[in-house]
Amino acid sequence: MSHRKGFLAVLNLTVLVAALGYFVDIFDLLLFPIVRQQSLLAIGVPPPGLLDTGALLLNVQMTGMLLGGILWGVMGDKRGRLSVLFGSIALYSAANFANAFVATVPQYAACRFVAGFGLAGELGAAITLVSEVLSRETRAYGTTLVAAVGVSGAVVAGLVGSWMSWKVAYLVGGALGFVLLLLRIGVAESGMFAQMKTGGVARGSLWMLVNDRDRLFRYLACIAIGMPSWFVVGILVTFSPEFARTLGVVGTVKAGTAVAFCYAGLVAGDVSSGVLSQALRSRRGAVAAFLALSALVVLAYLFGLRGRSPAFLYGLCAALGYTIGYWAVFMTIAAEQFGTNLRATVTITVPNFVRGGLVPMALLFAALKGPLGLVGSALAVGALAIGIALLALRGLSETHGRDLDFLER
Repeated sequence: MSHRKGFLAVLNLTVLVAALGYFVDIFDLLLFPIVRQQSLLAIGVPPPGLLDTGALLLNVQMTGMLLGGILWGVMGDKRGRLSVLFGSIALYSAANFANAFVATVPQYAACRFVAGFGLAGELGAAITLVSEVLSRETRAYGTTLVAAVGVSGAVVAGLVGSWMSWKVAYLVGGALGFVLLLLRIGVAESGMFAQMKTGGVARGSLWMLVNDRDRLFRYLACIAIGMPSWFVVGILVTFSPEFARTLGVVGTVKAGTAVAFCYAGLVAGDVSSGVLSQALRSRRGAVAAFLALSALVVLAYLFGLRGRSPAFLYGLCAALGYTIGYWAVFMTIAAEQFGTNLRATVTITVPNFVRGGLVPMALLFAALKGPLGLVGSALAVGALAIGIALLALRGLSETHGRDLDFLER
């Protein structure tokens, strides 16, 4: 099957709704960082307090995502993939709609917590559902389309945040989700879940993830292989203005522009990694290739910017985004590693723990910055993240073409 025919073969309503759901997910996830300053100034936060208040609200949102990831994951295996997919979309859409009317920081924090809680469930439920309704031959094409369409939501969020007021931007985010809910009628539940639901097997058990050494390793390994992506986005790209000054870039670098270029690269990377995994007939091979490429581009970023222009740095941010564009394959691996009775629990919690993994990486980066400097600290944290990811990947079994109709006992 050609790659063009492969992508055409998975164009059905389930994949479309999953992809659009992730599009709205990413749109809403990145909307707050984009309108942070404008919105906080509007509700009376003084300029000196923008950074601390913004960090507080981001932490509140992240806390919501971590807690939501656990609850939605368990519900995905107990109540069904569709209930989580549309329940999460409804919750974060309502929260973002309400966010347009906040007048105080506590109100803003409440909306960010609820939005984070809702955002935690959509992607994992979408990947689980798509993985189970498509054939083993076309599964990777479906998850690749979901990721590529979804990540493009970052670009649209940047445009909306730049062209519209913060209130209108939040209203647009909420409205997009509510419109998407209208498509629920035509989407069917996973047949594997429906069959498993009548089998009397334990479903959505967090205890089952830790009471068996092999399952625990598979779970932690899935988290580990996603960590380099958030090292790149959360440290190298987010702090690109600071790296630019330290590394001698000639000109002013804007973090928002760097993030936009990074996510543009991510879209291309997601498509490429999905195609590569099909061509190699190996999920592990595709991720290993992208991790190796990521290591090379990180080195170019840390040691090749002196005397360069901001445009050159933005180009490297796009290249970095491309190299971490194995997100679709990474999520597919998580779904394929576990049986139907734990698949949603794993696939929903894993990306949220990966996002939460940015916190210890950022703390380590800050701790090492004193003795090693900005570049040395980034090099150490990046080497650790990529090295652990490669070791974890080596310990996982290949899942390309695996029949997903099995249970964890």
